[in-house]
Amino acid sequence: MAVTRTGIPVRVWCWPGNTGDSALIRQVKTEMREWSLARIVWVADRGFASAENRRFLQQGAGGYILGEKLRAGTAEADAALARQGRYATVADNLQVKEVNIGADDRFVICFNPEAAERDAAVRERLIAQLTDKIDGSDKLNATKRAELRGVISTKPGLNRYLRVTPKGLLRVDAAAIKAEQRLDGKYLLRCSDPKLSAEDIALGYKQLLEIERGWRDMKTTLDLRPVYHRREDRIRAHILLCWLALLLIRVAETTTGHTWAKIRTDVERLHIGVFTGPAGTFCQRTELSQPQKALFAKLKVAEPPRVIEAIPATA
Repeated sequence: MAVTRTGIPVRVWCWPGNTGDSALIRQVKTEMREWSLARIVWVADRGFASAENRRFLQQGAGGYILGEKLRAGTAEADAALARQGRYATVADNLQVKEVNIGADDRFVICFNPEAAERDAAVRERLIAQLTDKIDGSDKLNATKRAELRGVISTKPGLNRYLRVTPKGLLRVDAAAIKAEQRLDGKYLLRCSDPKLSAEDIALGYKQLLEIERGWRDMKTTLDLRPVYHRREDRIRAHILLCWLALLLIRVAETTTGHTWAKIRTDVERLHIGVFTGPAGTFCQRTELSQPQKALFAKLKVAEPPRVIEAIPATA
């Protein structure tokens, strides 16, 4: 999906599910040349961050903002985490820090305090489950312990914090817990553009998260899936119609500064009552609340009439 700086989707592509990353990147990059845009910044998640993809995205003075794997144990990720420095607050739930690790690309560490609390709570839950599973395992014979170890290995969340001693005993890995605590609420971004500020890099990547939320809305709220079509042109038409609905949602969100969930909640409180009496029947809406009035004003949408319909009583 191509979006403006403010997150308005302006074009959408779709491919068969087995299309490789390189193929779709090349097609989109080629087709975007027709727009004669002065500047394009590609924003992608960690799956696109290969060296080959980065080289291609930089062709023709292109730039990119890519997510990097913090847990991959790469030299760049480790070097970025080891750098000291203060975070600058971008929003209530977003802090950023640019770190210089001597590479050609720029690296920005983003920290979300709310996500850090969630990560810590999830880890505590996982450790409690792991402790419960291995409690008393020292009394098991080697075969039974190996079987328990195999069961835990199929659960990545638990296996991350499991340590096996040289004698085959199962323990909670304190070192792994400490290492994970350093990553709570953090994610690492790689950027090739020398002119973007650390704040713009973080907000640019956040647009990707908004677009992914939009795709989830298309698949669930707008019932994009399952698609009961067998012809490709109908599938593409279905996706395009849902994308147009998403376009309206994003325009509403960027205009009002509220999420679609907040907008929908406020508007759904508006109701129509049907009143019947000797003179006839009429339909009247409820009084507009201040949030509802503000929404209509920001979106430049006329307020619905007070009386929707009036039917006089027949003789």
